[in-house]
Amino acid sequence: MRPLIAVCVFSTCLLMLPGLGSAKGCLKGAAVGGVVGHVAGHHAILGAAAGCVIEHHREKEKDKAAARQNQNPPRKSP
Repeated sequence: MRPLIAVCVFSTCLLMLPGLGSAKGCLKGAAVGGVVGHVAGHHAILGAAAGCVIEHHREKEKDKAAARQNQNPPRKSP
């Protein structure tokens, strides 16, 4: 059963790679997630994958917020 789960997790990660072409924050998230996963019960690979996805999402949200900030410049008072 464990090898089947491992293959499913690994193949899911491989399928997600093309979508993460510009994976900002993925390395940092994977490193932190891998360490946390290892400490939390020897699930380093699963933790690294989750960390990559979470940190990529955070970077994407940060980019959206910066774009909104640049789109609406502050108004000058008369």
